[in-house]
Amino acid sequence: MENPLLLFPQLNISASKDKPYYKVMKSAIKEEPHKASKPGAKQKRNRLSLLLQKPEFHEGDHLGKPGNLTKAASVSPEEAVKWGESFDKLLSEKAGLDAFTKFLKSEFSEENIEFWIACEDYKKSKSMRELLPKAKTIFETFIQKDAPKEVNLDFHTKEVTSQSIGQPLPTTFDAAQTTVYRLMEQDSYPRFLRSEPYLSLVKGRSPARPTLRRRSRSFTVNDFQGVRPDFTVW
Repeated sequence: MENPLLLFPQLNISASKDKPYYKVMKSAIKEEPHKASKPGAKQKRNRLSLLLQKPEFHEGDHLGKPGNLTKAASVSPEEAVKWGESFDKLLSEKAGLDAFTKFLKSEFSEENIEFWIACEDYKKSKSMRELLPKAKTIFETFIQKDAPKEVNLDFHTKEVTSQSIGQPLPTTFDAAQTTVYRLMEQDSYPRFLRSEPYLSLVKGRSPARPTLRRRSRSFTVNDFQGVRPDFTVW
């Protein structure tokens, strides 16, 4: 066997006495050229989910952790009742958005609200330099076929959105966001208003931890054409 010191002359006995072994090896490895590796599918998904790492995408996460139901219960019945006035009113208040996001997570359909939040963040971009990477991320995360968090859009809306990704505008996702907003307003929102956690808030009780339910089939825009949402609180 050849002497290791002949293969790695940079590793000498004196260095190993002064530094821990892993530090000496680390410095030796740094001197070796790195081979470029092609990113795998998992790495690509992580890169595409850059926007989802922003704090606003996880505002509802804390509500599902032990000890945070008390925070949700601190919402006054009067405030909770106002959430039933309109879907826009619910999303305009942080506590309402948190509660609705938690509800969607219990139904495994949080991609809709995450897409809506991403679009709201996108429209706050102040330059083309910000728009382009955000547009690409939103498209690849929520809209393109087999996206990690693909939302349900009709063919026309998806095509129109796809054609503008190369040169995005502040209004690029307006049609898609409106479609997803309408689906949540006419499907998820009425169910939220009838859910036990929401009714408990209205009555001033501490909401119980929601039971996760199996995700039902995905709804499309056609399912709600001509249908008016029922916002009645029982």
